[in-house]
Amino acid sequence: MQAKAIFDWLFRFVKGIFIGSGAILPGVSGGALAAVFGIYERIIGFLSDIRKDFIKNVLFFIPVGFGALFGIFVLAYPLDYFLKTAEFQVLWCFIGCILGTLPALYKEAGKNGRKPYHLVMAGVTAVLAFIGLWASREYLDVTMPLNAGTWILAGVIFAFGMIVPGLSPSNFLMYFGLYEPMTAGIKSLDPGIILPVGIGAVLCVLLFAKLMSIILKKAYAGVFHFILGIVLASTAIIAPTDYSNIGFPVVLQSVAVFLAGLGVGIFMEKLDSKYRAD
Repeated sequence: MQAKAIFDWLFRFVKGIFIGSGAILPGVSGGALAAVFGIYERIIGFLSDIRKDFIKNVLFFIPVGFGALFGIFVLAYPLDYFLKTAEFQVLWCFIGCILGTLPALYKEAGKNGRKPYHLVMAGVTAVLAFIGLWASREYLDVTMPLNAGTWILAGVIFAFGMIVPGLSPSNFLMYFGLYEPMTAGIKSLDPGIILPVGIGAVLCVLLFAKLMSIILKKAYAGVFHFILGIVLASTAIIAPTDYSNIGFPVVLQSVAVFLAGLGVGIFMEKLDSKYRAD
């Protein structure tokens, strides 16, 4: 029992790492990854009514929180470095991880039953979200001043990525010219950036988590099939498409890390099914 408890703690820590790194990886949503790993509903339930089962939920989310902080702060520098020096390999590895856990998300979406229109909803959402993400990436170019108010807004956007699955905060932060300054501030532990970002994130959670909890209770299957479509779109949008200057070794490495990521995703899904805590 002791070994199982330790393993479960470490497993939730690893989930937190993925969710945290997903929050700062362009095209990926921390909330969608939380759904992929089977803890999104519990996160929203906790944030919408913190007093309910407070001690139990805090103990459950401590490793997730530590993992997310590790993914955001500790991995910010290497993730930024490798996205610049080995972008293809990093993105294909992440894509493999996400695809490996998609069967679990599909199962979660239908656990309360599904109708044919739910699958249509997932498909239409995937197509429309992909078009919207692509158009925004290609045509939207906005630069905002870097001040406390702007960083509070960045925190709101950042938290929306957790509350609204599929919303990629990194994409919007890049559109507003805030992504690189924010990651630089995180890497250097700049309180002038970290504090207002944290304030904005807390405000967003307090204002919108309860609303999302209500929506989940009323339309669980609809929400999760929407998430499924968004995950498909956000995974497709980060896939590299320009191979004109890419040599065969990079392609081979990308295939290898994709398969490794796929294996990790499948392995994590299997472990989750076996060891998921109540």
